[in-house]
Amino acid sequence: MVTRCYNACFTLSDDAGEWAGEHFLIDGGGGNGLLRQLELAKIRPHQIHHIFVSHNHSDHILGIVWLVRTIAQEIRKGRYEGDLHIHAHPRSLEAVQTICGFVMQPRLTANFGGRIKLLPIADGERRTILGREVTFFDIHSVKELQHGFVARLHNGERLAFCGDEPIHDHNRPLLSGCEIIVQEAYCLHADIEAFNPYPKQHGTVVDSARNAQELGAHTTILIHTEGRTLDTRKQRYTAEGKAHFNGRLIVPDDLEEIFLNKE
Repeated sequence: MVTRCYNACFTLSDDAGEWAGEHFLIDGGGGNGLLRQLELAKIRPHQIHHIFVSHNHSDHILGIVWLVRTIAQEIRKGRYEGDLHIHAHPRSLEAVQTICGFVMQPRLTANFGGRIKLLPIADGERRTILGREVTFFDIHSVKELQHGFVARLHNGERLAFCGDEPIHDHNRPLLSGCEIIVQEAYCLHADIEAFNPYPKQHGTVVDSARNAQELGAHTTILIHTEGRTLDTRKQRYTAEGKAHFNGRLIVPDDLEEIFLNKE
């Protein structure tokens, strides 16, 4: 519920080249806590022109409302250059616009369809975001319609964001050979009895490590974890995962920067 650990969203960012200083935001729950996290990460609203919303669960979408409100205010004051692009399935776009309609003033929501662009995605659709080719895919969730994506990085490698459920067999051909896989790992396999992940449609560190190994990745980043074992999470998750994955396994802390092979 994004109360102790903010690991259900991240940005793809550039520190050099044409897109230096720009950030592609992937999801954002936690209400106005998203604004605080961005502040701590030294990311200003005017540096975000593209947002992807994977699905409608509160830990992925409610912070987007606060960011949209902030950017709409910046547009009104003449402090935001360009347009904000929100990429999501029509159901999630409707959710963002509806919630904003209830909690924001009309002078701010008037930007929808203008400077704030709602861009519907579909399974298999490709578009270019900050110079990267991005292919969206339906993760085949049984709980809520949800999408992930595969992004072609500037160095030619592919990064796959697989959503917050275990990888579905239908998507394995698309994900096979992706060098970097970002996936959920709700808890340690050793802690199954404590967290009971499978009825919640979540997986364990062992499941995700084996996925990365089978799909041929050289790096996997484990996110969307439980928040009760933060003091030992990085060490224990890494140890359990490395027994099943030969590559680089990363269990990020909040606000941790990960460098992707000199992208």
